[in-house]
Amino acid sequence: MTESTRKVALVTGASRGIGRAIALRLAKEGYDIAICARSADQLASLAAEIDALGRAVHSTAVDLMAEAAPADFVASALTALGRIDLVVTNAGATERGSFVDLTEIQWQNGFALKFFAHIRLLRAAWPHLAKSGGRVVVIAGIGGRTPGAEFAIGGSVNAALLSVTKALAEQGLADGVRVNAINPGPVRTDRLTRRIRGYATEHQLGEAAAAQRMEGEMGVVRFGEVEDIAAAVAFLAGPEASFFQGSLIDLDGGQTKTL
Repeated sequence: MTESTRKVALVTGASRGIGRAIALRLAKEGYDIAICARSADQLASLAAEIDALGRAVHSTAVDLMAEAAPADFVASALTALGRIDLVVTNAGATERGSFVDLTEIQWQNGFALKFFAHIRLLRAAWPHLAKSGGRVVVIAGIGGRTPGAEFAIGGSVNAALLSVTKALAEQGLADGVRVNAINPGPVRTDRLTRRIRGYATEHQLGEAAAAQRMEGEMGVVRFGEVEDIAAAVAFLAGPEASFFQGSLIDLDGGQTKTL
């Protein structure tokens, strides 16, 4: 593969769940991959899988809440892999809870990891994306569309990310960068698995029966798999999605009922 045809993707929050699936899917699509997350051990396992697919991989264990960390990750990825064609901002899980019980620190941490870390990363990567005619896929969440009392932090952060996606999409028209967002709904990550098990215990059901009942209560065709999100990212990064710009895609099995 020549330098002109090489593709490099940066994926944050890549150690498990959706981020891990995205990194593996993009490696299978021919991307060299730069990955980051907090867990060095989980990143090492993922890096080995990417290497086994024949792709170059750069792995950085980092806490993206640190102000300089996103720019440092971008710089190290450039040093290791030479270019940036795609950025997938995926890092960050926020705290759930009653509004009156959520603390100032929980609010600050939610925005630090899932909002400001994304902003700092994209700001550092943007000149390189403009140079390559690159792509951005923001992984936000349906809470930004449909707020809930127990998800005030996450909903607020996701709504802010969706607004930034629209703003950057307009900037991307001038700079030649495609920017879109995906709002995952209920996807079988560790968090959803814990919720299913808790529901099963509460209602004295097996896990499969609990999941089926929860799907009905949520109004979804089924719970998503992490590979569903990864497939959508791969599509948005590819040439067949060239008409997508500033799109906010609800990938949620029908859970979102708003227009």
